[in-house]
Amino acid sequence: MSWPYGGGSAVRGAREAFRPSAIFLCLVALFVTSGWMAWAGYGSARFNVFVFVVSGWLVSLCLHEYAHALAAYLSGDRSTAERGYLTLNPLKYSHPLLSIVFPVVIVLLGGIGLPGGAVWVDHHAIPGRVRHTVVSAAGPATNVAFTLVLVALIPAGADVVAHLEFWVAVAFLAFLQLTASVLNFLPIPGVDGGNALHPWLSPEWRRGYDLAAPYGMLVLFALLWNDRIGGYFFDAVFWLGDRLGLPRELYALGFDMIRFWQG
Repeated sequence: MSWPYGGGSAVRGAREAFRPSAIFLCLVALFVTSGWMAWAGYGSARFNVFVFVVSGWLVSLCLHEYAHALAAYLSGDRSTAERGYLTLNPLKYSHPLLSIVFPVVIVLLGGIGLPGGAVWVDHHAIPGRVRHTVVSAAGPATNVAFTLVLVALIPAGADVVAHLEFWVAVAFLAFLQLTASVLNFLPIPGVDGGNALHPWLSPEWRRGYDLAAPYGMLVLFALLWNDRIGGYFFDAVFWLGDRLGLPRELYALGFDMIRFWQG
């Protein structure tokens, strides 16, 4: 059946814009496969945990940025589809080195779910302050959802022991999502939490915010590496984890196991 006035090509174009990329599907397959291997105890336990956590973290990065892009698209910015943001392709989200490699390295070395890629949003195409705030908050909301789902999956007591390496991996991935949730909602210029507040600032404060925003991530990174401030941050994350019922001993073991190269 043909569509008049190019309607068929428009529909195909819309479908293409929303079609998940092969890279994302491969990441999901790797996540599921490594999860099965950890559950079954097949192969190296440390390597299984490593692959599960890293692939799961990359999947969450894609979904985080996809949520920003989808919220922007639904709010009026159709350019997010043109840029390929709705295909869940991690290579479309800013610079691969800064958006993918760097956050993964921080996960492995510091056990922190550092915010990764970024989508460019045409704010002039989005009317209303509420919509701008929703676009900024949509990404970290996916991290919150990830956290809650993963924590809810972890069984209590002796049920964990039967498939320990799997639940250790799930717990550490949940911990990373929790750290990402807290970091992303901090009211710092250039971070999602600050961006969500930006539309509500006075013109004077907005000008100051815009000047500081390019350096927000560097400031955040430096603050986290300060012993005292980093300690406050982790104390807050540990407290939230306890309130949610995330077992400390599990995610601590997970952090140890992902560094499989240490034997």
